[in-house]
Amino acid sequence: MTNEKEGDYCTICGGGVRPDAIKIKTVLVDGKETGINQLEFIVAGVRDLHLENDAAIRDELLKWASEFNYIPTKKKAAYGDALMQEYKGTQE
Repeated sequence: MTNEKEGDYCTICGGGVRPDAIKIKTVLVDGKETGINQLEFIVAGVRDLHLENDAAIRDELLKWASEFNYIPTKKKAAYGDALMQEYKGTQE
């Protein structure tokens, strides 16, 4: 259910994110399968920025991903690698 004043919430438990609003895709981070919520949205959004520099793309991917996912500081580089691989693998 969407309420403009309150946003999306679960109508079963009365709070939290609606289960259908979670869109997790699994990628390899340091060789381990790791779920990234909203990955397709993140990649598409960064692609729409038309950045040409890999460092800028990587920074933007990490910034967007951290909005939907917890990224441990010690694993930031590994997440960046995984996100870049996904970004480059989905280019048209």
